Amino acid sequence: MAQQSRGVEVDEYGSPRSPLNSCGTTWERRMSAQLVWRDRNEIPQLDPSVGLPHSEAVESTLTDFYQITMCYAYWKAGKENQHAVFDLFFRKCPFHGEFAIIAGVEEAVRFLNTFHFSNDQIEYLKGQLPTAKEGFFDFLKKLDCSKVTVYAIPEGSIVFAKEPLMRIEGPLAVCQLLETPLLNLLNYASLVATNAARHAMASAANPGNRPIQLLEFGTRRAQGPDGAMSASRYSYLGGFHGTSNVRAGHLFGIPVVGTHAHAFVTSFEGLRDLEGEPKPLGTCEDFVQLVLQYRAEFNRKVATKPTMQNEGELAAFISYALSFPKNCLALVDTYDTIHSGVCNFLMVALALHSLGYKARGIRLDSGDLAYLSKEARKLFKATSKAFDVPFDSLAIVASNDINEKVIMALNQEGHELDSFGIGTHLVTCQAQPALGMVYKLAELDSTPRMKLSQDVEKTSIPCRKALYRLYARSGVAVLDMMQHSADPPPKEGDRIFCRHLFDETKRCYVVPSRVEQLLVCIWQEGKSVGHRPSLKECRDHCIQSLKMVRSDHLRTENPTPYKVSASGVFYDFFKDLWQKTSPIFELQ
Repeated sequence: MAQQSRGVEVDEYGSPRSPLNSCGTTWERRMSAQLVWRDRNEIPQLDPSVGLPHSEAVESTLTDFYQITMCYAYWKAGKENQHAVFDLFFRKCPFHGEFAIIAGVEEAVRFLNTFHFSNDQIEYLKGQLPTAKEGFFDFLKKLDCSKVTVYAIPEGSIVFAKEPLMRIEGPLAVCQLLETPLLNLLNYASLVATNAARHAMASAANPGNRPIQLLEFGTRRAQGPDGAMSASRYSYLGGFHGTSNVRAGHLFGIPVVGTHAHAFVTSFEGLRDLEGEPKPLGTCEDFVQLVLQYRAEFNRKVATKPTMQNEGELAAFISYALSFPKNCLALVDTYDTIHSGVCNFLMVALALHSLGYKARGIRLDSGDLAYLSKEARKLFKATSKAFDVPFDSLAIVASNDINEKVIMALNQEGHELDSFGIGTHLVTCQAQPALGMVYKLAELDSTPRMKLSQDVEKTSIPCRKALYRLYARSGVAVLDMMQHSADPPPKEGDRIFCRHLFDETKRCYVVPSRVEQLLVCIWQEGKSVGHRPSLKECRDHCIQSLKMVRSDHLRTENPTPYKVSASGVFYDFFKDLWQKTSPIFELQ
C-alpha cells in the first residue's frame, strides 16, 4: 500500500514519487544504444548481448597520445603480449568526505565489447607516427579485448580510497591502451554519483525526517551534451528520483519531470488573454469563471493583500491547469511569492479540487527558501481550514542554486520544503570538479610491480590482489581487506589479523560475521560475465550500500575514516618489496 507524507507520495519501498509532472516511464529495460550510434550495425562487438556505449565518443582513440606511443614502444621491444595486471583506484575520497560511490562500470563493459581500431583511425595514426613501422599498424588493426579479463566492484557500491575498484588483466599493450578511456568512464561517473548520494543524505536529515524528493535540473549547466547525459544518469544512480533531461529519460528510463518557467508566467498579461470561447474542464463549462468565483471567496476568507495579486500570473496558472489538471504545480515567485504567487495558485487549486482534480503544489526559485516555505505552508493550512479541503500536504519544491551546504543550512533553520530541484552544483560538482582516479601497473608476467614516490601516499600497491569487506555481528562493515589473490579467502568466524599498509602502529583483529568478495569478474576474454544490473538495480544497490557502514563514516563534518587494511601476510610482503625496491642513499 502506498503511503503519503505531506505533499510527497511514497511507494511501498519508502521512495517519494515525483511532485512534478512526470511524463516519463519507470519501467526497467536493458539500456540500448539505438538512439546514439548512427552506424551501429558496422561496429564490431565481441559479445552482442552487451551492446554499444551510450556515446559515439567512447571508442579506441578517446585516449591520450602517449598511450599510443607507449604501445608502439612496447611492440617494438617485443613486450606487447606480456601478461599485465593493472589496478584502477583513487587516493583520496572526494568532497572532504570518507567515501565514494563507484559508477560507470556498465559503460566500461560496453567499451571493452567494442574496442577496436577502424581503418580510418589507423590511417590517422599513421600520420601522427610517420616513423613507425607498418607492422605496428597491422598489430593495431587486429587489437581487441578478446584476451582481456576485468574484475570490478559492483556498480553503485560504496568504496574507499586506495583500494582497487577495478583490476584489468591481459596483454600489456592493450591493457595500457585501456587506461585513459576507463578513467574517463569511471572518474566523472563516480564523482557525480557520490555528489548525488551526499545531497540525498543531507536532504534526508531534515526536520521530521520526512521523505524528500530530489530532482536533477542540470542539463543546461552541464559540461556539454555528454556531460549532461552522464550527470542525469549517475545522479539517478546516486539516489535522485528524476531528471528534467528528456533524452536521459528516453535513453535510460529515468523518470522525467518538469513544470514551467518564468517565461510562461510573463507571457500572460492578464485575464483578457483567456477571453473568447469558454474554457471547459471536466464537468465545468467555463473553468476561468470557476476560478474567479473562488478568487472572490479566497480573498474574503484568506488573503491579506489581494491588491498585490498579479492577474497575468493568475491567467498563466489557469492556462497551465487547463493543460495539466492532474499535475498542476506552479512557479510562484515571478512577482510576489506569498501575496501573489501562492494566492493565485491556491485559487486555481480550489477550482481544480471542486472538479475532482488534485493540484500538486508550488515551486520556489528565489528568496529565503526557509521563510517562504513556512509562509506558504501557513497559507496552505489556512486555506484547508477555510474551505475544508486537504491542502495541508501540497508540495513545496525549491530550486534556487541548491547545494549540499544550502540543504544543511535549511535543515538547521527549519523549513517546509518537500523537494529540491538541483542543477549547477550537482552536475558540475563545484565543490570538487575531479575525483582523481589513477591506473597503475601492479604485476607483469607474475612479477609484482611497484611505483615508489617521495610522497608516500602516491606509492602504488603491487601484485594481483583480492579485496574483501568484513562485517561485524551488527551487520555493518568493519573494514575492507586486501590480500594476494592466490591466498585463501578470509572466512566467517575466523580471527583475522589486519594491518594498515602505511602506518605500522595501526593493526587489529577482526572476527567477521560475514565476508563479501568485492572484486568480481565482469569481463573475461571477450565475454560479459555474470549479471549486468540495470540502472535501477544499481540505484537500489547504492541506497542499500550506504546503509551498510556506520553513519560516522558518512557524516559531512569530520567523518571517521573507514579502514582499508591488508592481511598480515600481504603487509609483510608489501614492506619487504618496498625495502628491496627503494634505493639506498649513500652519504659521504
